[in-house]
Order: sequence, then structure tokens, then C-alpha cells
Amino acid sequence: MTSLPSSPQAVVAEIVRSGFVEGHHYGSVVALAADGSVEWSVGDVDSPVLARSCNKPLQAVAMVEAGLDLPSDLLALACASHSGEQQHLEGVQRLLERVGLSEDDLHCPVDWPMIDSVRDEALRTGAEPSRLFMNCSGKHAAMLATCVANGWGLGTYLDPSHPLQQQILETFSRLTGEPVQTVAVDGCGAPLLSTSLTGLARAFRALAVASDGPEQQVAEAVRAHPELVSGSTRDELTLLRAVPGAIGKAGAEACYAVALPDGRAFALKIDDGGVRARPVVMAAALERSGVLERAGVDVAAVRRTGEHVLLGGGVRVGEIRAAL
Repeated sequence: MTSLPSSPQAVVAEIVRSGFVEGHHYGSVVALAADGSVEWSVGDVDSPVLARSCNKPLQAVAMVEAGLDLPSDLLALACASHSGEQQHLEGVQRLLERVGLSEDDLHCPVDWPMIDSVRDEALRTGAEPSRLFMNCSGKHAAMLATCVANGWGLGTYLDPSHPLQQQILETFSRLTGEPVQTVAVDGCGAPLLSTSLTGLARAFRALAVASDGPEQQVAEAVRAHPELVSGSTRDELTLLRAVPGAIGKAGAEACYAVALPDGRAFALKIDDGGVRARPVVMAAALERSGVLERAGVDVAAVRRTGEHVLLGGGVRVGEIRAAL
């Protein structure tokens, strides 16, 4: 069994209540300069991590390389950890119908929407949990569509030895510039490939600067349809709309990767999986590297994604504060 080292993670956020630091989030962050070199880092950015759904755009590149041919909106859904909104459900259904398949062919788990407000609305309308609601259903539908395009078996598409997963492993390693040390199982049941945070940032940079090919197709899909990659109320959507040309993807256990068309790229992981610290630390990382000084950036919107208010008696008494 392999795991993250216990010591090299650094304090990346403080939990501040009434001026008193009552706790910390530990983690690691890497920032690449425009030329792809490491500009700065905190914590351990070289050991393997499981970047969870941050891997999805890289998986999508592999699928396009293998012959997946989708319009931009459906390719964005292939990269998505979606909120289960109607736009997402209709898109996944349309993707499946293009290749003559249905929800029953998906091997992701039956689930409810990942966002509380969307789940509550589904409950009010009498909906039942389904594979379509599962936030990874777009990726799974795209995997099936890739299999159809190649004549590969559908029933075993999640097996690490399946031709689809072998293609993904090869492309993933090429984009990260690192051999895959661990193949785990993600929450949706798909193979989950490890990389370092530096490798993850390097891969996102490759997509963000691409001018042609599958990398460019995936990057443009994310840029054109960020609401499909996440959802209409998500901090990732706000950030991507605020930074022209940016691509990004958040993942479970508080992983996050963002890259800009000028070549700068960022990847982070909060060690305890504290989701509340993830956007706080990313907003601070972008500011530290001068991204907020770029023309066209909505500075106020980026900073809003980095706000996490702590309440006491119903009023603001503190915050989660980045420590970069």
C-alpha cells in the first residue's frame, strides 16, 4: 500500500474565528511559470497523488485520440463532475443516444445529484436516484461512445486491461510526463491514475497552450461550456468565467488544477480533503502568481471564489484564510 508522506505537507489555510486561529488545513500547491518550469511550490508536489476528477480532461484527450467525435458541449460533459441539473442530464442522454445506448449501459453507480439544492429539487419532483444523476455519468457515456467507435467490448470498459483504459493510461502518462505508479479505483468505479501535482499542472498546461489536436479540442470544450463541466452554482464556473482562456477542474478530496493560455498552470491538494479550503487556496495561488493583474480578469469574482465565511450567532466572525 502506498500513501502520501506524513510530513512534507504545509499549512495552506488557517481557520480564523474572532481573530483566533483555531485550526489549519495542510496541503501542497505548485505553480508553473509560462515556460512550464516550477515558479514556486509549497508542500510535497513531487510524490504521487490521486487527483480524482481533475484527471477527467486528460481522460477525455485520450478518448478523442482513440476516435471519440463529439460536439463541443458533449465533450465538455465528458470532462464533467456535473451537478445533475437538467442541462447535464439531457446532455448525457443525448451523448448515449448518438451511439445507440441508454442509461442502462452505464457502469457508474446509481446516485443523487452531488449538489444539495439540485438533489432537493429532484426529491421534490419525485425523482429516483439514477446513473444519470451520478456526477461522472458524462465521462462514462463518453467512455462507452469511444468503445462503440472502436468496436471494443462495452461490458468490461472499466477493467484496467480494457483497450480504452490502456489508451487512457498511455495518454495520461504522456501528458503528465511521469509514469503512472498507482492504478486505484475512483468513486465512480473507473480506474484512477496517480500523478504528482507537478505532473498534473504540466498536463493541464499542455491542454491550455495547445493550438490543435485533441488537447486543443478538449480545452476549447471546457472554455466554451464551463457550466457543463461543473454546474450553474459552482465556484469552478465562477473562476473559469473570471479568467479569460483558463481551463480548470476540481476533484474529490480537495484536488484542483487550473491552467492559462499563457502557459501558467496550478495544481493543489488539501491533505484532509477539506473542500472549503480548495477554492480559497487556488484563488490565493492565482493572486500570488500575478494572474489577477492580467487584462480582462474579473478580480472581484476570483476573490469571491476565495472567500469562506465563518459564522457565529448568524453573523460573520471569521474566515478560512489562505496561508501561501
